[in-house]
Amino acid sequence: MNAETEQSSGQLDVVKLGLSILVLVAGIAGFYFFGEYSLLLRVIALLVVLSMSLALVYTTNLGQSFWQFAQGSTVELRKIVWPTKKETMQTTLIVVVMVLFVGILLWMFDGLLMWAISYITG
Repeated sequence: MNAETEQSSGQLDVVKLGLSILVLVAGIAGFYFFGEYSLLLRVIALLVVLSMSLALVYTTNLGQSFWQFAQGSTVELRKIVWPTKKETMQTTLIVVVMVLFVGILLWMFDGLLMWAISYITG
């Protein structure tokens, strides 16, 4: 690809993104402008406008790269080893015990400081 073709496709992408935003804003404005019509029809129309806007974004380089990122993320999400119920309960119990322990420790330290301050100040 030469520089002129890259620049024109970049400008076309900017135009497509601007058009996509314009379509979306017009759809939202139409949703409120036609407030006297059925909510179901307005929501369906808004979803159609949103789909059109997303289709325009998908045709840009930015949209293509985002779609590839989303597909890669789903592949990585499938690789996660989720903890079992037993592991989750044990970890939760450890966290609760540690929070209680640190809370009691801080309460005792606060009491000691209050006693020391009251002893010093009389």
